[in-house]
Amino acid sequence: MASLKSIRKRISSVRSTQQITKAMKMVAAAKLRRAQESVVQSRVYARKLAEVVSGLASETSLRAHPLVRAREPEARVLLVLLTADRGLCGGFNANIIRRAQGFLDGAGREVGLAIVGRKGHDFYKRRPVTISEQMGAAVTGGAGELAHELTARVIRRFRSEEVDAVYLLFNRFRSALSQVPTLERLLPIEAPEATETREYLFEPSREAVIEELLPRYVEVQILQAVLESTASEHGARMTAMESATKNASEMIDRLTLEMNRARQASITKELMEIVGGAEALKG
Repeated sequence: MASLKSIRKRISSVRSTQQITKAMKMVAAAKLRRAQESVVQSRVYARKLAEVVSGLASETSLRAHPLVRAREPEARVLLVLLTADRGLCGGFNANIIRRAQGFLDGAGREVGLAIVGRKGHDFYKRRPVTISEQMGAAVTGGAGELAHELTARVIRRFRSEEVDAVYLLFNRFRSALSQVPTLERLLPIEAPEATETREYLFEPSREAVIEELLPRYVEVQILQAVLESTASEHGARMTAMESATKNASEMIDRLTLEMNRARQASITKELMEIVGGAEALKG
């Protein structure tokens, strides 16, 4: 049995760790609330923009646009991978990296990575994979600036025919307990199916509107993925820290019981020594 001093030291250490995990859970919960609101609002905007693009699916100038024309075969592919800069968020990073690994292993083509987040970069920098782009998940301008910069990079690579297709892999937010790794194709753009036929008036022209609309559509898809990934990260961290806090409480209870037993054994031993000494003096 461990000594009383070592058990007390372990209890103190676990209690300090519990205070940290409890604080991290509260911070993650506050951030999750704001991130969840942003996700819900952006979903509405993304849905409306998808409706506009689907309404233009029959336009000849849209189907002939360089960002829409499919290239066969897809010999060179760019995978945009959204991870986190920090850990301590359960299986958030591990699950998305495992899904990316499955895409790389089953691709059968040349695949480059555009990685957002330090955790993804740390995983792949020591592996035989081409990292074409690398960005931090946290930027000064927030999610909007990150999405704008990433959109410019992937569209430039696609227009210059460095890659034949661009895919996006991120954690879609369902709840604090559930984040779903999701793979979507960004480029070439697959226009959503039109639910109804609409007539549009174009100003200044059809070509100008479509030239402005399609990059914006790609940017909104990336922005939505960044917001979903951010909310998923905060949800996963809150859940992980709640579990860690609960485990710390259980460990403190076990150590306290062990300490009480050790103290009782120590007292019993001292009493036996006193009684034994008294008996020896009598003899």
